[in-house]
Amino acid sequence: MDDLHSPKSDALRAMYWRSEILQVMFWLRGEGFGDLVDAPMIEQFLGVDANVGVGYLDRLVEEGYLVRDGDIYSLSETGRQEGAMEFATSFSELTRPTHGECAPDCWCHNSAEEAEACAHQRAGHEH
Repeated sequence: MDDLHSPKSDALRAMYWRSEILQVMFWLRGEGFGDLVDAPMIEQFLGVDANVGVGYLDRLVEEGYLVRDGDIYSLSETGRQEGAMEFATSFSELTRPTHGECAPDCWCHNSAEEAEACAHQRAGHEH
């Protein structure tokens, strides 16, 4: 059975689960838990029944977001890119700069030397 909070129409439900699955797979990879998932793992992290999850996983294979090897799935290059965008969008409020922090396009992200200079300027409130 699908999650009670997922959309009711087939098209929106497919988009919802695509986003959820790609985000969790991107997160698992980023946290060092590996690149490979199976339906029970998707059930554990997303609360969708494993049998239903296989349907969404297989659909993502057909769409080119995942690669399947038996019962194991991994992100394709397209899936990694889309997963990164989905993850960034979902957590943008939590990852944006706070007062006194630099924006992502600040030069301080390019080198340790720039980071040191930037930190010094921020301490003096010149940034």
